[in-house]
Amino acid sequence: MKEKPQVIFLDAVGTLFGVKGSVGEIYSQIAQEFGVEVCADTLNKTFIQSFQAAPPPVFPDAEEQDIPQCEFDWWLDIARNTFEQAGVLQQFSDFSTFFSELYIHFGTANPWFIYPDVLPALVSWRRMGIELGILSNFDSRIYSVLQSLELREFFNSITICTQAGAAKPDSKIFTIALEKHNCSPELAWHIGDSVTEDYHGAKAAGLRGIWINRQN
Repeated sequence: MKEKPQVIFLDAVGTLFGVKGSVGEIYSQIAQEFGVEVCADTLNKTFIQSFQAAPPPVFPDAEEQDIPQCEFDWWLDIARNTFEQAGVLQQFSDFSTFFSELYIHFGTANPWFIYPDVLPALVSWRRMGIELGILSNFDSRIYSVLQSLELREFFNSITICTQAGAAKPDSKIFTIALEKHNCSPELAWHIGDSVTEDYHGAKAAGLRGIWINRQN
């Protein structure tokens, strides 16, 4: 094995923790509380389409204090498109109240589960004296999610695209993360579940990219 890295960066969703069931199931359950019945499978399909069609959540012109609102609006568009494509948007009497509840929900521990191999790995790396960082295209809710999943204490740094002004696979976000550790790229690893964003993105920025397949 190569010399141990100075820093290991980890992606968040799909790497450290995943959604219980599916996004469609959660959207469907909360919609039900607002009197809207829609099949979870349908919502999951339309969510994936809406999410993939959205621009990356980077807001280079936004003031720092405005970023949380930019993030909220970015997700609001995705949710609105999700329900519109599912043909049920008109059934909501108050979509913005529904969406606020949905948005808050994903900032808690409730919709997430930690993959079973994560804690042993984090404990082991920390014991080896390796610095750990989050490097994610998630938004500011990452702080409350990590806190509520009791993962926050493991990480020396958190770098997210909405605050960095660049999203993986852009090498700029990797550079920003490395600077927080005073670390050169060749002494860092990045582990994530996306071949494009995590594996190729890290390699292009000079880090060792490691792809983790969570599909099965």
